[in-house]
Amino acid sequence: MAGVVESETIAGVVIVEPEGHGDERGRFSETYRRSWFPEGREMVQANRSDRRAGSVIGLHYHLHQADYWYVPRGRARVVLHDLREGSPTDAATLVLEIGDGDDKGVYIPPGVAHGFAALTDLTITYLVDAYYNPDDELGVAWDDPAVGADWGVTDPVLSKRDQSNPARSALPPGRRPYWRLRT
Repeated sequence: MAGVVESETIAGVVIVEPEGHGDERGRFSETYRRSWFPEGREMVQANRSDRRAGSVIGLHYHLHQADYWYVPRGRARVVLHDLREGSPTDAATLVLEIGDGDDKGVYIPPGVAHGFAALTDLTITYLVDAYYNPDDELGVAWDDPAVGADWGVTDPVLSKRDQSNPARSALPPGRRPYWRLRT
């Protein structure tokens, strides 16, 4: 049975530590199970991204979509930041490492900005509970002092999009998520 625990830093973020089984043939882990996330919806799309060491992706966020991340190869430093107005953890930042040597999955609810730095060459897989919607692809500056994250890389390689995301304080009206009470 996997260890499944809600983050004490950001409400609604769930960290999974899969139970692994191995022998002389190799290793097996169950990395995702829908029942681990009672507040989540069914995941409808799976994505894979291969990144070179030193790449920084994010910070991205969605008003309507949740993500589940798992790194089967390499090592990532994940940065999460709560943007949800009214959340009990609004403005909290969580930094954790996942991948080789620290086998974890991370469930990220809507409204929590998320990004990662590739500490090594890596593969990240992520499940999402909504199909791609360009109107729900939002961002906040990866280096915003209000986020206060140590990304663990000295010369980050960033996309043009990630270089131009606004600071948290400059998010346009209607583009900052709000806290949804659990029912």
